[in-house]
Amino acid sequence: MKEDFGRNSDHVLASEKVVSGRKIFFLDYKENSRGRVLKITEDVNGRRDTIMVPDEALDDFADALERILNSDSAGASTDNP
Repeated sequence: MKEDFGRNSDHVLASEKVVSGRKIFFLDYKENSRGRVLKITEDVNGRRDTIMVPDEALDDFADALERILNSDSAGASTDNP
């Protein structure tokens, strides 16, 4: 299913940028006529991949990240790609 988040009708509520080595992550919390969405874009040497997380899934998404970060295996490996 293709999401129709038109660039002209989006209102950016908040933005963050995270740099990790050769990767840059852009987090944009946006609102448009269809609702709110967190747009996460990864830029690696000009190649971009994007995912959209709808507002209603953000709590579950944040909870999952917290569980991962708090797991025994988190941070055990120093071999980050």
